[in-house]
Amino acid sequence: MNAERFRELLLDERRRVTEAIEYLHAENAGSMDEEMPETGMADTATVTVDRELDYSLEGNSAHVLMEIEAALGRIDNGTCGKPIGEERLEAMPYVTLCIECKRLEERG
Repeated sequence: MNAERFRELLLDERRRVTEAIEYLHAENAGSMDEEMPETGMADTATVTVDRELDYSLEGNSAHVLMEIEAALGRIDNGTCGKPIGEERLEAMPYVTLCIECKRLEERG
């Protein structure tokens, strides 16, 4: 396995996720009160739903960022456990389980 190639994929993904988080922070710099329109409940509901969606995206991005950092640590420390197939790493370079173990985990 070409660890350096996957390190680069992870670093690229980390940059992308970090930029997405920064964008969400910039978009939501003020309070919801500052965004609330004076026009009515429907517009207020739209602002609320938009803000909740952004918070959800930010939370997911933070989780992915943690997974990326953990994957980089596994590459650096050589503690990858069972080998993960290159095709799987190409799709999601921060996965922690090989496809066989992931299937077993999902089955319970």
